[in-house]
Amino acid sequence: MEWQIVVALVVAIPVILFPAAFVWYVNIGGIVHAVREAKALRAKKAVPAAK
Repeated sequence: MEWQIVVALVVAIPVILFPAAFVWYVNIGGIVHAVREAKALRAKKAVPAAK
């Protein structure tokens, strides 16, 4: 491989991977938030109401 191709790859790979990693992070964060919310709602429903 010529050095120009190597330099192009070194520059292009982070440009492609950083946005992909950010989208992955946002998606996983949303899933975690939804799971925690559902778990809290289930725990709230499981506790009988005190009179």
